[in-house]
Amino acid sequence: MGMIIDAFDSFFKTIKKLSRPYFSLEENELKFKIDSDTFYIFPITNIETKTRYDSYVLEAYTLKADNLHVEYIHTADDISWNGQALSFFKDLLKESIKAKSMELLEQKEFGHYEFLVYKIDNNFTLNIIYIYEVNKEVFIVDTKGELYENLLKNFDKTYEYNFERKEINSIDLNFSLVKNNTMKSYFALQSGD
Repeated sequence: MGMIIDAFDSFFKTIKKLSRPYFSLEENELKFKIDSDTFYIFPITNIETKTRYDSYVLEAYTLKADNLHVEYIHTADDISWNGQALSFFKDLLKESIKAKSMELLEQKEFGHYEFLVYKIDNNFTLNIIYIYEVNKEVFIVDTKGELYENLLKNFDKTYEYNFERKEINSIDLNFSLVKNNTMKSYFALQSGD
């Protein structure tokens, strides 16, 4: 009987490890799942969080902290995006900062993570981290590149950040896909075929 209980206990521990989210906000830290046993923790300060509401989301918020803008979206099971979520985010970012051009300088993918560096109007760089899970999307804009570089090094130990680091005070990253969903229909109820 003890072996059966031990087997079930081991099985449930494995399921619990595998089902941990890839991203979470805890206290004054962002927590990122690297693999089933490893997490990268990034401390944040000067946090401003706004809960976002839409009839299609279970939970959504935007967060501003130091050089970061984060949007977390958890949709209901019967909701689907009306296009590529990351493309919608990049388009809204470009519109919000009134950029004329966004040149892709780097793109790397590891599991549920996508890392992108853009040159904005040949003036400064923005780093984007996109994390996706079932019914969850996380978009992070890192204006300094610190989170971008350190998180990426957890997947590629030899990675070197080779882009100009320029203090960006002139842009206001106050935008949200959830806030704009009513007008732009980024996601909606799946149609039953």
